[in-house]
Amino acid sequence: MTKVGIADLKAHLSEHLRAVRGGSTVTVLDRDTPVARIVPYDAPPRLEIRKATRKPSSLPLPPPMESPTDSLALLLEDRAKR
Repeated sequence: MTKVGIADLKAHLSEHLRAVRGGSTVTVLDRDTPVARIVPYDAPPRLEIRKATRKPSSLPLPPPMESPTDSLALLLEDRAKR
């Protein structure tokens, strides 16, 4: 773990970030008092993209609505509850 002052961090930011990318941790000091820690970013696992197992045309459609929906009335009703 490396300890650096704020002025040194500002002057050599790229160097310190290279060290962090390499796995090091940098503690930032303000007049010998630790104020921050820069640690390597632990990225979440990437999304896995899988191929479709069947065609969209083979999926069943939802049943049709029994009656039309009044969106405005539902919105106004929801807002009145708040």
